Amino acid sequence: MDFGLSEEQQLLQDTVAQFLANENDPNQLRARFDAEEPHDETFWKGLMELGLGGLLVPEEHGGAGLQMIDAALVAETMGFAAAPGPFLGHTLAGLAIALGGSEAHKRAWLPKLATGDALGTVAFGEEDGSWLPEQWSVGGDALTGTKCHVPYGAQADVIVVGTKGGGLALVAPGDGATIELFEGVDRTRRLYTVRFDGAAAEALPDGSDAASRTRDAALILLAADAFGGASRVLAMSVEYAKTREQFGVTIGHFQALKHQLANMALETEPARGLFWYAAHAFDEVPEDCERMAALAKAHVTDRFMHVAREATEAHGGIGFTWECDVQMWFKRALFDRAWLGTPGTHRERAAQLAGW
Repeated sequence: MDFGLSEEQQLLQDTVAQFLANENDPNQLRARFDAEEPHDETFWKGLMELGLGGLLVPEEHGGAGLQMIDAALVAETMGFAAAPGPFLGHTLAGLAIALGGSEAHKRAWLPKLATGDALGTVAFGEEDGSWLPEQWSVGGDALTGTKCHVPYGAQADVIVVGTKGGGLALVAPGDGATIELFEGVDRTRRLYTVRFDGAAAEALPDGSDAASRTRDAALILLAADAFGGASRVLAMSVEYAKTREQFGVTIGHFQALKHQLANMALETEPARGLFWYAAHAFDEVPEDCERMAALAKAHVTDRFMHVAREATEAHGGIGFTWECDVQMWFKRALFDRAWLGTPGTHRERAAQLAGW
């Protein structure tokens, strides 16, 4: 089996990478990270003009109709650049509606999500730390309950809410929903707490099947983002070792640091195949998808967290400061590791799915 990228996939990744290099260089990223305004609409519009809003939206509804591996490659590139914005929640919302919505839901929302004329997100986390469909408790004909860690909940035009019994429902923020900013550490992806008090909701008719598929997609995209982030902090550490001098030589001459950087590379690069296969399985090997998505999320986000710690140490004292750019990726690693459940949660799921 050929697991190399096609020319089209390489072009997609290169195009996104070039846009981010031009529009999200370290100075621009730092400004967005420090800004009080949570959402840079101009930057987001640029991403939408590249077609990233409709990667997984079917062509008949105005999207690109691509596969999960393509979305994962974009997520990897976004992670490498620590690109801010609602890409994760928006992509998942479009996928959930495409998989579980009625034809009316699809006609109403998918074309607008594909072009970026509407912003979508998902609300899966709950106050007790539950994330998974079988754990959701928010429900009722008019939704009641609280969802936590909702990406860009205040900016969204539609929220796909995980409901009691493992279903999905659409909520347009307004009457019956109170939305508050949650001060998370990753300022490249802002989170909100959404409290429902009799909010009007439209259940997706195939929401139960779509919920598990959307969960798996989320795990894969988080793993891809984590791989990109780990690759970036490794590259930053290598570059720092080539330029920082101690005792009259660059610190890259020191054997201990050489070993540390080599170990970081060994932690990172082999993980590529894990999230690639999980993304491939999403579309082509459904019997493997759930377990491989859980493994990819558990392993790759854990490795990102470890490599980010090592990168902080490799930068010495400056690595522990706000002024060092590594801290932005370190905090992104915290998000990738925790959102939708910790590595321990998904290792246990993978073991159960394997019949252990």
